[in-house]
Amino acid sequence: MFIYVVKIGDSLFSIAAKFRITMESLRITNGLRTDRLVPGQDLLIPSNLYIVQPGDSLFSIAQLAFVPAETIRLYNGLPSGQLTIGMELYLPPREKYSEEGLSYLTPSTPERNRRNVQTFAPLISNFGIFEYHILPNGNLSTLNDEQLISLIWENKSRPIVVITNLTEAGFSPELTRRVLNDPQIRQRVIDNIYNLVKSKRYAGVNVDFERILESERDLYTGFLAALRNRLKPEGYQLSVAVPAKTSDDIPWLRGFDYGGIGAAVDFVFIMAYDFHEASSLPGPVAPITEVRKTLDYALTKMGRDKIVLGVPRYGYNWTMANGDVISARAFSVSNAIATAMRYQVPIQYSAEFEQPHYTYWDESGRRHVVWFEDVRARAAKFQLAVQYRIRGVGSWQLGLHFPQSGYLVREFFKKR
Repeated sequence: MFIYVVKIGDSLFSIAAKFRITMESLRITNGLRTDRLVPGQDLLIPSNLYIVQPGDSLFSIAQLAFVPAETIRLYNGLPSGQLTIGMELYLPPREKYSEEGLSYLTPSTPERNRRNVQTFAPLISNFGIFEYHILPNGNLSTLNDEQLISLIWENKSRPIVVITNLTEAGFSPELTRRVLNDPQIRQRVIDNIYNLVKSKRYAGVNVDFERILESERDLYTGFLAALRNRLKPEGYQLSVAVPAKTSDDIPWLRGFDYGGIGAAVDFVFIMAYDFHEASSLPGPVAPITEVRKTLDYALTKMGRDKIVLGVPRYGYNWTMANGDVISARAFSVSNAIATAMRYQVPIQYSAEFEQPHYTYWDESGRRHVVWFEDVRARAAKFQLAVQYRIRGVGSWQLGLHFPQSGYLVREFFKKR
C-alpha cells in the first residue's frame, strides 16, 4: 500500500489504470462517494506493486510507501537506485510495531455503536467512552453506555470510562478547584468513580480534566495518585488526557505536571492537536514540528511506555473577513475533502508542518481557510510514534469519518 497525490488531469480511471488496480478498490479504500477528484488530494493505493512514474526516485517512492529506500532496493534486487519508467517494484510490508493506544468514542444508536466497535476493535486496545462529568457535590452524571460496554468486551477490547470536568459552559477550572480543595468532595468523587467502574464492568478510567489552574497543579497530581491507589488493587487501569506541552514555561499549562502525572497513572494520552483551533487564527491543527517537540519534552518527564500520542480525525474551517476570523467550525477529514471537491479547489500541503490546507470562496463571496489531517499527515505521525518507541497512538474521536485511517493503522501497528 502506498500514497498517491492527485495531479492536474488525473481521474479515478487514469489512476487505477496507472497502477493496475480497479476503480472500485480505490473507491472503497478511500471512502469515495464520487469519482470527482481535486489536485493535491491524497489517495491510498491498495497494492504492493508500484509502477515507476516519470520523475520518481527510490527516495520519493519510499516516502509514499512508508518503507526505507534501501529495503525496496534489496527486495527488488536493484544494483543501484537507478529506475526506469514503467518498472515494476514490489513494496515489502512494514515490520508492524506492537502498540496499545486509546481512542475516544461517544455512545450513539445501537446500530452505530455496533458498527463502530466491530470496525475499530481489531485495531484498538482501549475505547474511551465519552463521558461522565463530575458535579459540584462530587456525584457523577449519567450515561447510556451499557450496550457499548458489552460490545467492546465481546470484540476483545477494553472499555474505559472517561471522567471530565465539563459543564454547560465548557471545561471548568472552577469546578476542579472546588473538588480538589475540598477533601470530602474529592473522596466522594474517587468513591463514585470506583463504584461506577465496578458496577458497569469498565476496565479502567481515563480522566480528562482540562484547564487545570497552576494553583491546583499538585492537588491534581495527588488526586490522580489517590484514585490509582483505589483502582489498582482490583486490576483497574488509570490513564489521563493532558494538553500538549513543549516546556514548563507556558503559563496556561502549568497546572499539568507531566512528571508527577506520569508517575501517578498507568499511561498518559497527550492531546497533540488544536495547536490552531476555532478561537485562533487559521493554521495547522497538529503540525508535526510541535508534535515532535511535545514528545521530546514528555520524554524528559516520563518513560516512553507511558505515552500515547493523541491524533485528530478532523480539521477546522475558518470564515474570514478582511483578514480576521468571523467564525470557525470543526469538521471531519471526509468533510474537509468533500468541501474541496465541492468547490473544486486544489489542496496544498505544508512539508514543514506535514498538514494539508486550502482556501475557497463560498456562494456569498466569503473567504474560507481550511487546515485538516489527511493520509500523509497521519502517516508522518505514525512514523514518529514508531521512531520514538512510545506506548501507542489514539484519536479524537472515532465518530469523525476518516476512511483511510484504519488501513494506515494496519500498515504500521499490531494490537498489543
